Amino acid sequence: MTNEKIELIRARLKAAQDRQKAYADKRRRPIEFQVGDYAAYRLELPPTLDGIHNTLHVSQLRKCLADEAAFVPLDDIELDEGLNYIERPIAIKDVKVKNLRNKAIRQVLVQWQHRKGSELTWEAEDEMGRHYPFLFGT
Repeated sequence: MTNEKIELIRARLKAAQDRQKAYADKRRRPIEFQVGDYAAYRLELPPTLDGIHNTLHVSQLRKCLADEAAFVPLDDIELDEGLNYIERPIAIKDVKVKNLRNKAIRQVLVQWQHRKGSELTWEAEDEMGRHYPFLFGT
């Protein structure tokens, strides 16, 4: 009886490992190197971004599927002291009330400047009013 349970556990572990391997293999891509390759890329960054590390390992590269219309000019990008990208809301496009168990929360549909992915997101109205009062004309 104990041997049967051990075999069952081994079979289930093997199945889980095979499943994980299949998932990993789908995302894996062959990388080939030539003699003398250092497997790293050095970026040529403008002086305004000289605080950013300009070398990255080849494993960090991904195929770019961006569309040309999504191009953001470097001059339009704002960075804070920590070199984090600053997103700015442009306008409120819609308002809705989300009913929770004990209260109703007003939400606004915000259009963001240069937002990666969707440029419209639902945000809490009081949070947006506190941080961006200009959106509400105050």
